[in-house]
Amino acid sequence: MGMRVFVAGGSGVVGRRLVPQLVARGHQVTATTTSGATSRLLKQLGADAVVMDGLDAMSVGEAVAAARPDTIVHQMTAISVAHAGKPDLKHIDRWFATTVRLRTEGTDHLLAAAEAAGVSHVVAQSYAGWNGIREGGWVKTEEDPLDPETGTLARAGADALRHVEDAVLRAGGAALRYGGLYGPGATDDQVELVRKRQFPLVGGGAGHSSWVHLDDAASATVLAVEQKARGVFNIVDDEPAPAAQWLPYLASCAGAKPPMRVPKWLARMIAGDVAVTMMTEGRGFSNAKAKRELGWEPRYPSWRQGFREGIG
Repeated sequence: MGMRVFVAGGSGVVGRRLVPQLVARGHQVTATTTSGATSRLLKQLGADAVVMDGLDAMSVGEAVAAARPDTIVHQMTAISVAHAGKPDLKHIDRWFATTVRLRTEGTDHLLAAAEAAGVSHVVAQSYAGWNGIREGGWVKTEEDPLDPETGTLARAGADALRHVEDAVLRAGGAALRYGGLYGPGATDDQVELVRKRQFPLVGGGAGHSSWVHLDDAASATVLAVEQKARGVFNIVDDEPAPAAQWLPYLASCAGAKPPMRVPKWLARMIAGDVAVTMMTEGRGFSNAKAKRELGWEPRYPSWRQGFREGIG
């Protein structure tokens, strides 16, 4: 039976893949955007489009009340070039500043609106790319904490993810930890850096990452909505891998020369501590729980297949 689903951040890279999947499954979708310019796109995807400011409690409350949804999906970020400029790991605190607010204030606004409108279920985006706790093995489950990034510029972002997860779980919802997203519009800037040989391999490249194609992130979200899932789920592919494996492969798929290698001290000067941590100490994630409890099977079980088919 179709549900009324409210997708906050429906015009983002995940939202653009999620809305059509929900519509195809017979759900009535209301999707938000921050600009009237993208409203037409959302309507073409089959959603009712609403302009909403996720940082304005009144705007959020009015949008949710008008939609009368059964479930709210929180996909609000401001990481795109249009919102935050080019990716900047060296100054990740500035690059992620608005996203941090959307994951703290924006989450609180959505949950307050949900309570006021009698919405019983919320699904929210979290993150599980390379940010597992940096101790023990290279692959983490939902039982392992995310790294708190104590004393780094990434601390505010880590705190914001913890806020999303804690708040949504208290409300009886689900937090989906997406891996590094790739697919249409998600990795264009990274690929361009790879082609220019401006995305080097740092040190030995032992740091692990987990990836997920946008379509697979969307399909897992559909399952979480339909099953009214509760708890935390890692939405990643089957192959967490060190940078020394995935970065040269990405370069090959992009038609680029192999990435240059730089020592950690030089990378720290050029790109900052967060980039060095990601490439040398990052932890990947297991998707066993999502497969077991949601019945999710990624269309792209490995970034190898996904990069090969989706990067050109």
